[in-house]
This record gives sequence, C-alpha cells and structure tokens, in this order.
Amino acid sequence: MLTIDQATRDAIVAHARADHPDEACGVVAGPIGSDRPERYVAMTNAERSPTFFQFDPQEQFRVWRDMDDRDEEPVVIYHSHTATEAYPSRTDIGYASEPQAHYVLVSTRECGSEDGPVEFRSYRIVDGVVTEEEVRVVPAYDRDPEPDRTA
Repeated sequence: MLTIDQATRDAIVAHARADHPDEACGVVAGPIGSDRPERYVAMTNAERSPTFFQFDPQEQFRVWRDMDDRDEEPVVIYHSHTATEAYPSRTDIGYASEPQAHYVLVSTRECGSEDGPVEFRSYRIVDGVVTEEEVRVVPAYDRDPEPDRTA
C-alpha cells in the first residue's frame, strides 16, 4: 500500500494538469528504507510528448545524486497519461528499474488541464510483473513520537 500525504498527491495532480497535453513526470524521495514519500521533485519530460515520457538525463543524474547525498531513495516515481487510463504501458513496465518504488500514474484524459476528475493509481513493478496497490491519502504525516526517556 502507498501512503501519501494530501499536499504531495495534490502537487502530482497539479503537475499532470499543468503539463497536459504532454505527459508529466517526477519523483517523491524519502529516507532509504522508510517507504515514506516526503520530498516532491517535479522533473522535466525530455520528450515533451503526449504519449511518452523520459526524464532529462542530466536532470535525473542531479536528482539521483542529491537523493544519494541526503540518504534518500525514490519512494514514488510518477508520470501521467493524457489519453489513456492510469495503467502502466509496456514501455512503462520495461523502464521500471526501481523495485522498491511505487509507480504512480495519473490520467488526465477526462479533465485535461482543467479541474475535474483524474485517476490516481499506484503499482509495484518488479521483474516486469505489475501489481496494483491501494493508495491511502493522509492529511499529513504524523510526527515521530517523542522518545521514551523512562527506560
């Protein structure tokens, strides 16, 4: 299951609408091993295409290096589909190279760049196998509790 805060979900949807009719793409980084998407990073679709996305290679290098410097990993890798459902294409599956990541797809086929309904779905893609997972949107992440000082 993907747990994501409302502000990050809204930012992903806003990016998908803003780039429509081209596909939007980006990542949400989080601490290594946490499975907690915390730092939203909108990226450039180097293809500027309504049917295909590819991270700009130089930008991707910088973003991944920054994640490494911060002890983060890509918890969510997202992109949009502009005319089809929010389901990974064969190309999407072929490019999925982060087995720990949640692959989020947003379909703007009904609303385009306007306000309106979008599909927001998440998948795990490992060795070419696609598994849809539940998405739980929370208002915000709970803060870590104070450490127990009585022990």
